[in-house]
Amino acid sequence: MALTNGLEILKETLDAEIKSFFESALPLKNSDDVSEKLEEFVKKNLLRSGNGGARRVVCVTSGGTTVPPEQRCVRYIDNFNSGHRGATSTEHTTSKSLNRQDYAVIFLYRRGTCQPYCRSLPDDPLLECLEILDESNIKVHQSHSQAVRNAITKTHAAVAEGLLLKLPFTTIFEYLQMLQMVAFTLRSIGPHAMLYLAAAVSGFYVPWKSMAEHKIQSGSGPLDMRLVQVPKMLLVLRKDWAPMALCISFKLETDPKDSVREADMALRNNENISVRRNKSLGVDDVESALIELIVERHSAYVENSDL
Repeated sequence: MALTNGLEILKETLDAEIKSFFESALPLKNSDDVSEKLEEFVKKNLLRSGNGGARRVVCVTSGGTTVPPEQRCVRYIDNFNSGHRGATSTEHTTSKSLNRQDYAVIFLYRRGTCQPYCRSLPDDPLLECLEILDESNIKVHQSHSQAVRNAITKTHAAVAEGLLLKLPFTTIFEYLQMLQMVAFTLRSIGPHAMLYLAAAVSGFYVPWKSMAEHKIQSGSGPLDMRLVQVPKMLLVLRKDWAPMALCISFKLETDPKDSVREADMALRNNENISVRRNKSLGVDDVESALIELIVERHSAYVENSDL
C-alpha cells in the first residue's frame, strides 16, 4: 500500500513538473503547419509499402537542444551534438537496398546539424562545392560533383516517395513540444511506430518567467542563474504519449562507469526501451548494423503485440 501511494505521489509530481514546463514554453509559431504535415505523412504511409502492408514510421531525433536565458535571446546554453548518428541512421532506415520492412522517417533535427545523405559534403558546401564560370554561370566543382549529385538525388527521392519528413528545432521548448506532437500522431499506428531518440537533450532550463527580458549585461558583474531540471519526459512518452511505440534511447557520459549506470537505470525505469551507450572515443560507422538489429527487434515486437 505504501509503495502504491509512493508511486502515485511520484507520478503526480512528474505530471506537475511536465505541466509547469509546457506552461513556461512559448507556443510553437507553426504548430498548425507541423500538425498538418505529421497527420498527412503518417496517413500516406499507412497506404504505402512495397510488400503490401503499411509502412512503419520512425521518428529519429538528432542534434542538440539549446536553453535560452533571455526572453529576447542573444546567447544560449547548448547541448552539443553534430547530428551524425541521427542523419546516418535516417539514411540506413529509409534505404531500399536491404531486404526488410519498409520504413518512413520523421527526422526531428537541430537546425544547422548533419543532414541525411549530406555527410560526404564539406563543412561549407556552398563555397567549397561551387565555382564561378563567368558572370552568369556557376557549376559544381568536379571534385565534389558526385557527392552533391548523391545528396540532391537521394534527398529529393526520399521526400518524393514519402519516406522522409524533416522538422527543425533549436530550443528545448521547441524540441519537446514537437516530440509530443509527433508521439501523439504516432499513436494511431500503435506498435508499428518507433521513436529513435538520438538527440542530446538539455537536462536543465530557465522558465520563461525567470528569464531576463533583454540581454543580460556582462558589465553587471558575475552572473548567478537558477536552472530548473527538465522533467523526465522519457517515462511519460512511453506511458502516455505513445504507449505502443518501440522506444530507443541513447546515453552519453564522459565517465564509462556513469554511462553503464545511467543506461541500466533507464532500462529499469522505462519498460520496452532499448538503450545503447555512446562511446567517448571515435568509432567507425556502426549505424548500419545497429539499424538492422533494431529493425529485427521491432519486427519481433510488432509480432508479439499482435498476438
